[in-house]
Amino acid sequence: GSGAPMEGSATGHPRLRGRDAAGQRLVERDIAPSHAPDVPNGQEVVGTWLSGHLGGAPLAVGHRVVHGGPDLAEPVLIDDSILAKLDTFTPLAPLHQPNNLAPIRVIRERRPWIPQVACFDTAFHRSHSDVADRYALPEHLYQQGVRRYGFHGLSYEYIAQRLRQALPEIAMGRIIAAHLGSGVSACAMHQGKSVDSTMGFTALEGLPMGTRPGRLDAGVVLWMMEQGMSHDDIEHVLYHDCGMKGLSGISNDMRELLASDAPSARLALKYFAWRVAEGMIGLGCAMNGIDAIVFTAGVGENSAEIRQAISEHWGWLGIKLDPERNAHHGPRISSDDSRIGVYVVRTNEELIIAQHTLALVKQR
Repeated sequence: GSGAPMEGSATGHPRLRGRDAAGQRLVERDIAPSHAPDVPNGQEVVGTWLSGHLGGAPLAVGHRVVHGGPDLAEPVLIDDSILAKLDTFTPLAPLHQPNNLAPIRVIRERRPWIPQVACFDTAFHRSHSDVADRYALPEHLYQQGVRRYGFHGLSYEYIAQRLRQALPEIAMGRIIAAHLGSGVSACAMHQGKSVDSTMGFTALEGLPMGTRPGRLDAGVVLWMMEQGMSHDDIEHVLYHDCGMKGLSGISNDMRELLASDAPSARLALKYFAWRVAEGMIGLGCAMNGIDAIVFTAGVGENSAEIRQAISEHWGWLGIKLDPERNAHHGPRISSDDSRIGVYVVRTNEELIIAQHTLALVKQR
């Protein structure tokens, strides 16, 4: 139940941080860059600490893998054929997939006896209908895998589980959940299952994000090609230079934009609130109604200001936030006379990965 992620601090130095199931700090220390210059060495730092803490090697290692493609709808034990298959999805998630697979390879190389499990961000959305899964493209492209996969599935799976425990009165209803972090998406859930999502073939589609544009006319990409930009140039711009960073010209960090009085920061925040509000409510069409709205992830859980800005676009629906509840980050943040309840639920993708990993290893 304890996690020990390695993360880069603001100064660019790696840091090892771990908490136990109760949230108590187990370890927090900076690592000399020379000790963790790459994934294999970083993995070794984490592995050594973990083995010492557990008094031996872990039972198994679970991984978040962003793209599972059209066929992988459940977590799987990793072998050579699964790894090869996951590699083929790298062009669909260039920002995430290589980073997800690198630690898997290192552990297979150095500790091949430890079972590893891949849990997919696309899996929760495999319950979509044929209509929700498609673009208006020729059938042969769909057969080649050009379809709407949806992402952030581990987060939405946790939200569905948590609602059953904490808010059973709404859990089986028609819910719009919004994962607002550096990546941003929303999901329509009915009876605890995904019905539709704003993300599609890649994690570029849908709502505006930290560095990705969200909804974009495909003609813009054609225009970029006509300007002489290469595939790699275009990919870099779309994944790294757009979204809040592109609009503001300042930062992809919402906290910096909220603290700034630059007109471009105001513009970026207004754009974000409007397009996220529009995209979330549009998902109600997939369920013919909305019973509850849930905010989650870094921005969704922690920014009362952004939740308020988004909700202001829903006054015509009779949705109202209670300022005090919103300031306290929920769980319920809507006023008593709001026509639809609005909630904040902290996500926990790591717990979902741990549950799936344990279940698979036990089966084995």
